[in-house]
Amino acid sequence: IDSATEDQIQRAMRRISSQRTTFLITHRLSQIRWADRILVLRRGELVDQGTHEELMERCEAYRRIFARYD
Repeated sequence: IDSATEDQIQRAMRRISSQRTTFLITHRLSQIRWADRILVLRRGELVDQGTHEELMERCEAYRRIFARYD
């Protein structure tokens, strides 16, 4: 999808998930930065969880993912 459509989807997701627990499973890193809590899985195991900022600070696996993205 193009970036404008992606932005519309993100806004809609935030609106409909307000005050609800919502699971978003994605490989699109731009989709997860706004999440309240991100779960990092590696080989099917939970290796860390937190906000984007927390994970960038302390989770090597998460930083590697974003290093490849940028």
